[in-house]
Amino acid sequence: MCKVSLLLLILFCAIGCAQTPTIDQSLSMQSVQSAEISPDGRYVAYTVQQTNWEDDEFVQQLWIAMLSTGERYQLTSGKKSSQSPKWSPDSKRIAFASERDSKRQIYLISPTGGEAAQLTSEDNGVDAFEWAPDASAIAYTSTGPDPKEKKDRKEKYGDFEIVNGDYSMLHLWLIKAPAEIPADPKQRPKAEALTAGDKFSVRDFSWSPDSKRIAFSATRDPDLGSSGTAQIYVVNVADKFLKKLVEANGPHNGPVWSPDGRQIAFSTANGEKFYFYTNSRIAVVPADGGEMRVLTAAFDEDPRLEDWGPDGIYFGALQKTSSHVFRLDPATLAVQRVSGPDQLFVSGATFTRDHRTMAGVVSGPDRFGEVFVSPVKDFAPKYLTNLSEQWKDFRLATREVIRWNSTDGTPIEGVLVKPADYDASRKYPLLVVIHGGPTGIDTPARRADRYYPVERFAAKGALILQPNYRGSAGYGAKFRALNVRNLGIGDYQDVISGVDFLIGKGMVDRDRVGSMGWSEGGYISAFITTYSDRFKAVSVGAGISDWSTYYVNTDIHPFTRQYLKATPWDDPEIYRKTSPIFYVNQAKTPTLIQHGDQDKRVPPPNAFELYQALKDRGVPVKLILYKGFGHPINKPKQQRAVMEHNYEWFSRYIWGEEPQAAATN
Repeated sequence: MCKVSLLLLILFCAIGCAQTPTIDQSLSMQSVQSAEISPDGRYVAYTVQQTNWEDDEFVQQLWIAMLSTGERYQLTSGKKSSQSPKWSPDSKRIAFASERDSKRQIYLISPTGGEAAQLTSEDNGVDAFEWAPDASAIAYTSTGPDPKEKKDRKEKYGDFEIVNGDYSMLHLWLIKAPAEIPADPKQRPKAEALTAGDKFSVRDFSWSPDSKRIAFSATRDPDLGSSGTAQIYVVNVADKFLKKLVEANGPHNGPVWSPDGRQIAFSTANGEKFYFYTNSRIAVVPADGGEMRVLTAAFDEDPRLEDWGPDGIYFGALQKTSSHVFRLDPATLAVQRVSGPDQLFVSGATFTRDHRTMAGVVSGPDRFGEVFVSPVKDFAPKYLTNLSEQWKDFRLATREVIRWNSTDGTPIEGVLVKPADYDASRKYPLLVVIHGGPTGIDTPARRADRYYPVERFAAKGALILQPNYRGSAGYGAKFRALNVRNLGIGDYQDVISGVDFLIGKGMVDRDRVGSMGWSEGGYISAFITTYSDRFKAVSVGAGISDWSTYYVNTDIHPFTRQYLKATPWDDPEIYRKTSPIFYVNQAKTPTLIQHGDQDKRVPPPNAFELYQALKDRGVPVKLILYKGFGHPINKPKQQRAVMEHNYEWFSRYIWGEEPQAAATN
């Protein structure tokens, strides 16, 4: 072989041997889900998700990182997930949740390994749980066993449900956590109920530092539409005496005790009317009751309470396309960002007992999610995992944040995904991938593809725009409210102005533009289908086609009333103006509709309504129902189908290729 040919072969391998991940490879990649540092700072427990194709499950298992040596080892295994690790206050045991006996129960295990011991045996499983600070017990929420009346009714009449009447309330339970748990279930500790009745349903909770009381938030019932009714209560563990702490209008959530046990911090709407798009605030109230005091009135985003340490209250919050940890001084109200720099996405921060060290999960434009540990005072993350290594042999697209002005002048940001071999002299097809929410967010942080095969599209030669349209989180309350009574209309303008911005820069072939999205992103894509002829193909995932249809079928009715400021009976015109179905007579765009057939959030009638209307109009349309799934499609085989269906649809209508995969048949 001549030297020139050999050189070309070497060059070809250097460029071509790095492949784009297939859909199956993307779905098979391990990922970090959560991390919790031990109180003594010796370990970090974290969960790693992996794919079990045989059983069609995403399975999570517990891992341990030893901070002194950097050693990592897997702590649990099996076909069922082990999730939500919680350290005992003495750092000697970890409580975690698993469905090993078909119901989610609490198990205990040593961080050095060994067999896990089952602690609870709840008929209907366990929800949230927390150790008592003295390590003697664990509190948890559960509906408890079904009442005899319900069992008798089912036996006599069969199974039926009285809508808004057959609630199973979540309540607080307490179970002792002895050093040794008997293998015989009959000899295990017995749980006792700390709250009961049909007056409220418990949400989140925390122990007082002396282990004598538990603060919790509770709504009038577990219905999602009742989330605005959450109030803060305190219960004495010894005598179960219950006291309501706050009388102002809710919601009030996420109570966290001060280190001295005298105050309780919580998230609040500050007595104002609750809306999904307004800021919550952090407030404090005396633990024995009294006036609440708002601490973050000047912070223009939703704070997520994390912890209260000796030097202040810690919370997480979005900042445009980043997510960071902040510390709040309750005395001066000063807020300081603890994590940095920009472009990092930090989530789930946990702290050592002295709050000098923190751990969590962080991702960025050059890194998939990894477990990190860092000093709190001077943020310098040390990465304890290296799951990004899985991707080192793949040729991946690049991501960057871009900015443009919408048609009304509103500044909009988005993430632009470019092929690895991007050529500035070319014009590319453009695919718009729209997030849900609407208070979702797209960031340049790396993550494995789900629903939409972004890496495959980029490798095929497309730009991908992920717009943070009006209503997205991270940009303040005013921005999140810009689509109130403006759903679809304003959102579409934000999307199309981003498309025009890229066309104007000479980057995009205006004749090959497509759109896709799930939930609210599916709604905006449905709006694009009926409202515009600018797009060559659209995919509507679990999207709203008619707000009236949505309103009467959904499990979260306040959403529509809050955004449209009316019911369909009060203001039918706003429902018409913002519903894609009422523009269907001008629809021309080939549309793929994807929906879970058990979806309660955006029920399937929305899919059938759009499908039949497009079919009647002679518009190319395909409706695919994923059997047994609700709003998310959360199993690997069905996610494979969702991605392959999208890949085939856009390959056909953007690239002119005929589908070949069996998934379309």
